[in-house]
Amino acid sequence: MKRKIIQIDQEKCNGCGQCILACREGAIGFENGKAKLMREDHCDGLGQCLPVCLTGAISFIEKDVSEPGEGGGGCPGMTLRSSAVQWPLQMKLVPPVADFYEGADLLVAADCCAYTYPKFQEEYAKDRVRLIGCPKLDEVDYAEKLGEIFAGNDIASVTVTRIEVPCCDGMESAVRRALKASGKDISVRSVVISVEGNLLYDGK
Repeated sequence: MKRKIIQIDQEKCNGCGQCILACREGAIGFENGKAKLMREDHCDGLGQCLPVCLTGAISFIEKDVSEPGEGGGGCPGMTLRSSAVQWPLQMKLVPPVADFYEGADLLVAADCCAYTYPKFQEEYAKDRVRLIGCPKLDEVDYAEKLGEIFAGNDIASVTVTRIEVPCCDGMESAVRRALKASGKDISVRSVVISVEGNLLYDGK
């Protein structure tokens, strides 16, 4: 079926991620630091992403595209939805200022937590803006990005979840240093999970 979808000029894209946040269908993602239309069958052709692209990288084309659920697995006509409040989730990719931060309860999580603690989604991730990362593998100090987020937005609270291993200490340290640098007074809840998947500490 031929219909209107977007295309993204990789030369013009600066990787800001605003189009990903604007896309209500979850059709756009990141690849090699640039925005890319990942699911043509999910693009609704309405162009909510166009006005937020400041580099003019997005335009419309007409193309033969299958309808959602056709030939892509899953039930026909069904679009699976994540419970995530925002996209992207990776600490390195999220914008420092965005509408979804306003009044939000923020979850800063070591990415292993979701795979280690069985009730992680239900008890800690639900209805929170999520920033995930690994202090060891990312090889970056999160304090600078977090400081920009705290300073530029009205954050209601912060929950930090980490594994008991030493490398995860950097996650909470970055949050507290960022808060101090931002001058904001935001409550911080610290959660520590064992490598066996047990809750060791929850500083409610």
